[in-house]
Amino acid sequence: MASSPSFSLVSFSHVNTEPSFILLSSRQNLVPLSPKRQCLRVFHRRGRNNSVISASVSIPAQEVSSSSSQRQPDELAASIFSKVMQTDRGVTLTREQHLQVAELAGELSKYCVDSPVKCPLIFGDWDVVYCSNPTSPGGGFRSGLGRLVFKTNEMIQIVEAPDIVRNKVSFLALGFLDGEVSLKGKLIVLDEKWIKVVFEPPELKIGSLGFQFGGESEVQLEITYIDDKLRLGKGSRGSLFVFQRRNP
Repeated sequence: MASSPSFSLVSFSHVNTEPSFILLSSRQNLVPLSPKRQCLRVFHRRGRNNSVISASVSIPAQEVSSSSSQRQPDELAASIFSKVMQTDRGVTLTREQHLQVAELAGELSKYCVDSPVKCPLIFGDWDVVYCSNPTSPGGGFRSGLGRLVFKTNEMIQIVEAPDIVRNKVSFLALGFLDGEVSLKGKLIVLDEKWIKVVFEPPELKIGSLGFQFGGESEVQLEITYIDDKLRLGKGSRGSLFVFQRRNP
């Protein structure tokens, strides 16, 4: 399959390179309704006094420590956001700070649902707020020289049921020209956590000019965590991506 010379998934890259937007979806016949019913297991039984006892479980019990020092998902997610926000999606972080983010993401991944590709929480609008390889989201546009010429405004990903992903990178070129690169992809589920995304050729708009360029491209990635506010993923070469839901 031909590769795009500039924009694939979240990046301006070639086939099988690190994705810049981690795309999540499922080809199952899912609808983005009642996500808690889809992602949590709810159990009901009656006690001796005929009262109903209910419990909700989102992770395997054996993976959660009973220690009082065990950090909960909300706390871990808040810590991740506090470290990656206002860092130009990871560009200004030191190596030590990147390692801290990776450690937090590893802890949070223990709380991931069993089959994240089937979870309807993946649907919606997401901001790309971090990548452990800062030049991966946007490719050449995010290199040291590229950032001097193209100032990134937004990196947005829209995941639509059942298997459509739309990526958009908006930027300001040379300090005065509004620009945008958009890409549409189709998801193919490989297993409970891994997916492949096949993308159509990207479209570039600068000012009043717009055109399509390059060819199709594809990437593979693993979904490591998903909830109503945060999404984590790893590209095939190990890069970590953090997404924040827009207007949750």
